Amino acid sequence: MSVATEQPVAETRPILAPTGNRVPIFEDRRRKKEIAKKPAEKAKKVISQSPVKPAAAAAAVVRCSVSADSSSDSSSAASSSSGSIVNSVKSLSSRRTKIGNGVAKSMKIGPEGVEALTISPAIPLPVKRCDWITPNSEPLYTRFHDEEWGTPVHDDVKLFELLVLSQALSELSWPLILSKRPVFRKLFDEFNPKSVANLEPERLISMRVHGSKLLSEPKLRAIVENAKQLIKIQQEFGSFSNYLWRFVSNKPIRTGFRYTRQVPAKTPKSELISKDLMQRGFCCVGPTVVYSFMQVSGVVNDHLITCFRYNESEKPGSRTNT
Repeated sequence: MSVATEQPVAETRPILAPTGNRVPIFEDRRRKKEIAKKPAEKAKKVISQSPVKPAAAAAAVVRCSVSADSSSDSSSAASSSSGSIVNSVKSLSSRRTKIGNGVAKSMKIGPEGVEALTISPAIPLPVKRCDWITPNSEPLYTRFHDEEWGTPVHDDVKLFELLVLSQALSELSWPLILSKRPVFRKLFDEFNPKSVANLEPERLISMRVHGSKLLSEPKLRAIVENAKQLIKIQQEFGSFSNYLWRFVSNKPIRTGFRYTRQVPAKTPKSELISKDLMQRGFCCVGPTVVYSFMQVSGVVNDHLITCFRYNESEKPGSRTNT
C-alpha cells in the first residue's frame, strides 16, 4: 500500500522585467517592505521642510499612505504607483499661487518636498482714468489730467493762466495748448496780471510763433483787457480767488458723472459767472469758456466717478507746480 505524498505547491514568483528575471521570495518580501516605507518617509520630510499649511501636509500624508497600501499588493503595481507619484511631482514642479496684496508666490515642488520658494511682485493693474484719456493720448495730456485738471486752485496767478488757456480752448485742443504752454508763459510773463495789463496788444498781434499767430487777434486783445479787469476784482474782493469761489460757497461742485456723454458744455452756474464777468468788462468769457475754466481750476469736479482722480483731485496738495 503506497502512501501518496503531497507535493508542495511552488509559490508564483513575480517577473520584474521583460527578460524573465526571477527573484528569491525573501528578497521580494524585503523589497515590498522598503517600497512601503519610502512614501511615508517622503511625506514626513514634506511636513517638516515645507512651509505649506497643515491641511495641505495632511493631504500629502493621505496620498502617500494610499500609494503605500497600493504598492504592497504587487511589485508591478508598486512600480506603476511610483511612476504616478513622479509624474504628479513633475506636474507640480512649478506652481504659482496668489496671496495677499496681489503678490504671486512661486513654489518648486520636488521629490524631497519644497525645493524653492520665491515671492515676486504682482503686475500692477492699469490706472482707470476718464474716458477721454486713452492709451494713445499724449503723455503731456495724460499728466495734465492726472496732476492738474480738476484740482482746486486758489492762487490768482495760476487762476489767470488757466483762464487764458480756457479761452484758447475755443481755437486749440488741450494737447496743442499744453505743447505751447512754455510759449504762453514766456509771452505773458508767467501770467503775472500786472505785467500782462501793461502789454501792448499790437505787439502781441504782430508776434509769430513758428510762422503763425499764437491766437487770433480778438483773443490776444481779450487777454490784456481781462488782466486789467482782474486787478480791479483783486482790489474789490481781496483776490480773484475770493471772487470766484464765492459762487460755489468755497466748496467744489462734485457732479458724479459716470459717462462722458453726461458732462455738459455749460451749466446755469457757468452762465451766472459768465454774465457777471462780462458786466465787469471781461471779454471772450462765454458760458462754455467759463465752464472749461471751472473744470480745470477745480471749481467743479468733472472727473468721472470711475476715474482714480475723482476722489484724489480734492485732496490738499494734490496739484503739482507745472
